[in-house]
Amino acid sequence: MNPAKRLEIFRRLRAQNPHPRSELQYRSPFELLIAVVLSAQATDRSVNLATAKLFPIAHTPQAILKLGEAGLIPYIQTIGLFRTKARNILALCRQLIDAHGGEVPADHAALVKLPGVGRKTANVVLNVAFGQPTIAVDTHIFRVANRTGLAPGKTPEEVERKLVKFTPAEFVHDAHHWLILHGRYVCQAKKPRCPECVIVDLCEYRRKTRA
Repeated sequence: MNPAKRLEIFRRLRAQNPHPRSELQYRSPFELLIAVVLSAQATDRSVNLATAKLFPIAHTPQAILKLGEAGLIPYIQTIGLFRTKARNILALCRQLIDAHGGEVPADHAALVKLPGVGRKTANVVLNVAFGQPTIAVDTHIFRVANRTGLAPGKTPEEVERKLVKFTPAEFVHDAHHWLILHGRYVCQAKKPRCPECVIVDLCEYRRKTRA
């Protein structure tokens, strides 16, 4: 895909949604970090339902540690892999207190050292909470990048490298949001909604759907 086409894709996505936001609900970098950890293999809606009950009770590392595993699980047991996530969250909270004074570090290397935090989670936190120009590649973005030809790659890491390299600087900060929302609601996995797509004429996907 040539630079002019990439530029126009992002221009159209921006025009459609000038100020995109994460659909996860949070009030602090710590709440966002917990929400993103919980969102692995889960929907944002299910996470928001759980954290709406959890965060009023415990919204700091200290408060969640005080709950303990038995106290935390009832709040998150509607989310997949909740036992593993509970253990990771408690270990994460302990490490935040011991190594970072209870604060979420705005540093990729430090974030990925936290239990349950991988590259994608770290990039989401850096972008959404701290405004850094990172692009987190989840299943939606991986699909959109490959299907459209925007940044094809065999692994999320390859797609991330290409997106960071080829996305025009003015769009990098919001690219994650535009692409994930596009994949979630328009360029869906089983049947993309091509007739509703604002970039359908720029997309290089050959099997476009019809109304």
